[in-house]
Amino acid sequence: MALIKSLLGKTPEFGENCFLAETATIIGDVVMGSDCSIWYGAVLRGDVHYIRIGNNSNVQDNAVIHATYQKSPTNIGNNVTIAHGAIIHGCTIHDNVMIGMNAVVLDDAVIESNSIVAAGSVVSKGTRIESGAVYAGIPAKKIKDIGPELLEGEVKRIAKAYSMYSGWYKQE
Repeated sequence: MALIKSLLGKTPEFGENCFLAETATIIGDVVMGSDCSIWYGAVLRGDVHYIRIGNNSNVQDNAVIHATYQKSPTNIGNNVTIAHGAIIHGCTIHDNVMIGMNAVVLDDAVIESNSIVAAGSVVSKGTRIESGAVYAGIPAKKIKDIGPELLEGEVKRIAKAYSMYSGWYKQE
C-alpha cells in the first residue's frame, strides 16, 4: 500500500477504483476522483496548499505534484496523464491533457483542455497553454495544433491505457 499520511488535520481522499502503487507517497490535502492511478515513486504533497485531481487521471513513476504555500493550489482535471518524472507545481490542468516525461509546469500556469505539453518542456509561471495545441521547449511555446488523430490516438488513448494497466496490478 502507498504511504498515505495525514497532515495538519487533512487526510488524502480517493474516489472508487483507484490504484496507488506501494511506493507512491500521498500527503495531506489531496482529493482525487475515481479510476485514478498513482504510480511508483510518485509524490503528491498537499502540505502547503491543496491538490485536486479529477477522474481517470494518472500520475506516473517519479512525478511530483506540489503547490505554493497559501498562494497557488494544484488542480488537475479528468483524463489527464502526468508522465514519468514530471513536476506539477501550483497550476491548473484542465481535462484531456498529456504532460510529457520530465516536463515542468510552474505556478499559476493554466493548461487548457485537449492539449499536450511535450516531454522535457518547461511551462513558465503564469503561462496559459491554449486548448487544442502542442507546446514544447524551454520555455514552452506552441509548435502545432492537435488534430483528432493526436487527441484520440495519444492523449485519450494513454489515459485509457493507464486505467487498463492499473487493473493488472489490482488483480495481483
